[in-house]
Amino acid sequence: MNVSELKPGQSGVEVEGEVTDIGEVRDFSRFGRVVRVATATIKDDSGEIKLSLWNEDIDKVKVGDRIKVSNGFVREFQNEPQLTAGKFGKIEVLGAGEKQEKPEEEKEEEPEEEKIEVKEE
Repeated sequence: MNVSELKPGQSGVEVEGEVTDIGEVRDFSRFGRVVRVATATIKDDSGEIKLSLWNEDIDKVKVGDRIKVSNGFVREFQNEPQLTAGKFGKIEVLGAGEKQEKPEEEKEEEPEEEKIEVKEE
């Protein structure tokens, strides 16, 4: 499914896109426990949409990542559609983005310079 096809009220949504932005993390109390939420933006070739990231999903998703939302649903928040995985959906990182730090490639060790001791007499 393309991002441009997402409309408020849809459920069982499966969409892939690139994370272009992640907003500030907010903590609040919900049903007697503290939860964290952040609003990200994802895009594909057809458009972009806001995505709610909850709790551990905030830590696993980075700007530049390609992600897949499975069994998500779309609601309207502040007069615009917003995608969320909710309790029964899943957010999966398909590929790390270029904006993340890449592990250093193994470098060939340079031979140590020969040390020549010079004795003064």
